Amino acid sequence: MSRKIASVRGMNDILPAQTPLWQWLEARVSRVLDAYGYNEIRMPLVEPTELFKRSIGEVTDIVEKEMYTFDDRNGDSLTLRPEGTAGCVRACEQHGLLYNQTQRLWYRGPMFRYERPQAGRYRQFHQIGVETFGMAGPDIDAEMILLTARLWRELGLLDQVTLELNSLGLSEDRAAYREALVAYLRVHEAQLDEDSLRRLERNPLRVLDSKDPGTRAVLENAPQLSDYLGEEARSHFEGLCALLNAAGIAYRLNPGLVRGLDYYGKTVFEWVTDALGAQGTVCAGGRYDGLVAQLGGKPTPAVGFAMGVERLILLLAQRQPELRPDAELYIVSSDAPAALALAERLRDALPGRRVRCHCGGGSFKSQMKKADQSGALYALILGESELAEGLVMVKPLRQDGEQRQVPQADVAALVGGLLTQIDTQIG
Repeated sequence: MSRKIASVRGMNDILPAQTPLWQWLEARVSRVLDAYGYNEIRMPLVEPTELFKRSIGEVTDIVEKEMYTFDDRNGDSLTLRPEGTAGCVRACEQHGLLYNQTQRLWYRGPMFRYERPQAGRYRQFHQIGVETFGMAGPDIDAEMILLTARLWRELGLLDQVTLELNSLGLSEDRAAYREALVAYLRVHEAQLDEDSLRRLERNPLRVLDSKDPGTRAVLENAPQLSDYLGEEARSHFEGLCALLNAAGIAYRLNPGLVRGLDYYGKTVFEWVTDALGAQGTVCAGGRYDGLVAQLGGKPTPAVGFAMGVERLILLLAQRQPELRPDAELYIVSSDAPAALALAERLRDALPGRRVRCHCGGGSFKSQMKKADQSGALYALILGESELAEGLVMVKPLRQDGEQRQVPQADVAALVGGLLTQIDTQIG
C-alpha cells in the first residue's frame, strides 16, 4: 500500500468548513476598499530573486533565512514572493502605471517564508495588501489609516486592535541616527546576540528588530530615532498626527517601531492586538518613497500596508460572525428531473441565493436529514402529491412557522421574500 502524501509543513489546506469565514472576511475587505476607490491588481507568485534582494535588503531575515529560492531550467534565480509590495512596484513600472499618474491599488493572495510555523504564522500565508503611488502628503497616510479603522469597524474588531505610529525620517536622518546608534552599541557589544553583532556591521538599524532579551535590555537606553528627525520628516509626521486627531483616531506613539523591510521611510504604523495571547501585529505598513527609484523607476512617493489574513481569521473566529449556510434552500424529491428543473428556475429568479438540489437518491427521511445538516433555512419538497398538482411544499427548518404548499410558479417569490426578511433581522 502506498504511503499517503501529506501537505508541506506550514502550508495548510483551507477546508470547506473554514472557507465561509475567509469568504466573509474577503467580501468585507473588498467592499471597504471599493468604497475608497481602490483598484485590484494581481501579480505572479514567482518573481526574479533580485527583485527582493534590491527592495527588502540583503541583510534581513527574509532574504537571508526565509525566502524560497530556486534556479529554473534556464539557470535564472527565482523566488516565491515573500511579500507583495516589491512585486506591485515591479508591475506598475513594467506596465507604465506610474508615469504622471496616481494609483490606489490592492491585492490579495499567498506569500511564502521559511520560518517556524505557529498560530497565525505559516510558511504559506495570506496577505491583503494596499499600495498607493504619486501622493507625497500626510493626507494619503491618514486615508490609509482611516481605511483600516473603518475595516476594523466592519469586522467588529475595533475594540481588539491598537494603532501604533512612528516616523523613520529621511535617509539622511537615519544616517545621522545610524552613527549614534552604532557608537552606543559598540560600547555594549558583549551583551548583544550573534545576529545583532552581524547586523551591527552591515545594517545596524536591523538590531532594533532583535527579540533577544539581552539585546532588548541594551536597546532600552539606546538613542531614539525621533531625536534625529529633520524638519521635513518632523513636519510630515506632525501633519499626519493632526489629521488623525481631527478624525478621532486613537493611536500610540512607539519610538521603537521599525518595520522589518529596508525600503520604509517617514511614516510607519502597525495595528496590534493582544487578543491572540502575546501581542501580535495584524496590519502594518508605512511610506516607501525611495523604492520605485531603487527598482529602476523615477522617484515616486508611495505608501502602503499589508494585513495578515490568518491572524484576522483567528480574531474573527473568537467572535463568530453570522455566516451563510451551505445552502439556504434545499430541494427534496423522488423525481430528479423535476427537482433539477426547480433548482434552475430558483437560481434564475433568486441570483445570489444558495440553492442545493439533493442528488444521490435515498428516502425522504434521509433527504430531510441531509437538508437539515446543510444548514438550509427551508426545505422545498416535491412529493408525489405536489408533483401531481404542480405544487411545492415549503418547510421551515430554522424558523418558526407552518409548512405550506404553494404553486411552483409562486415559490420563488415566496421564499425570496422569506429570505429577505431573515437577512433584515440578521442585519
